[in-house]
Amino acid sequence: YTDFLYHWFEDNIRQGLPSKNINTTTPLLTLAEFNEECKNPEFEALCLKWADWLMNCLPRTKEGGFQHVTSANGDRQGVRLNENEMWIDTLFMTVLFLNRMGQKYGRKDWIDESIHQVLMHIKYLCDRKTGLFYHGWTFNERNNFGGIFWCRGNSWFTLGILDYIDMFEGTMNAGLKTFIIDTYKAQVEKLKELQDPKTGLWHTVLTAPDSYVETSGTAAITAGILKGIRCGILDDSYLPCAVKAIRGILDRIDSDGTVLEVSGGTGMGMDAEHYKNILIAPMAYGQSLTILALAEALNV
Repeated sequence: YTDFLYHWFEDNIRQGLPSKNINTTTPLLTLAEFNEECKNPEFEALCLKWADWLMNCLPRTKEGGFQHVTSANGDRQGVRLNENEMWIDTLFMTVLFLNRMGQKYGRKDWIDESIHQVLMHIKYLCDRKTGLFYHGWTFNERNNFGGIFWCRGNSWFTLGILDYIDMFEGTMNAGLKTFIIDTYKAQVEKLKELQDPKTGLWHTVLTAPDSYVETSGTAAITAGILKGIRCGILDDSYLPCAVKAIRGILDRIDSDGTVLEVSGGTGMGMDAEHYKNILIAPMAYGQSLTILALAEALNV
């Protein structure tokens, strides 16, 4: 695995990296962790340069939120700006990396910015009535687009926020930690209620039972719940929910290891129909999130 990862990163750097944006930041978290073992100066320089770009060059929304800039369709070097928009995906795709780099290099400014982004996304994307997260927020129209509770979008928070807390290794301000954990617990309490009783999965539109059940979001939610149990944040009353979800996930792994019933890449939608009509196909994140869920199941 070490050789595979080393050559994968090396080959991608040699061939030319894609445009810098929110989603293309994601592999840098792996590289920052991986380079603690291989100590490649080129890898380190790339991580440091990318973190600096996030702080100084990534477009911002009003109030300094990370604008959810994405790759342009069919253009490796192009970007779609999504002006003044924040999406829940950003916390997992970008903020985890920035915080990890801040912790690794003692950069308080990077850590503080990661905290700012977490609080900004909770402020504008978390629904106070349900505890669930909307897919996005636009400062241009000052609304949550279609007001949809998208499964995989919610799952990025369920799983990612506990990894975020872990990175502080016990040094996080107690009040901040309590606030974040309370937000997490309110979300999973509602998720538990919305789990499909027949399949053990969650629907791609969490509050719409007529939308299809979706494996990748289910896997990340399950991994987040299992980690919450393992860390003592959630009590054992959540274990039957997680067990049911793991069984549902296992039912959707084909004989060759392909994870089935995964929704494709999902842009911002203005109504539930947008999410219901996203294609279903094997996706790399379906594979990886399933591995994370199964690994947590082994831990618990």
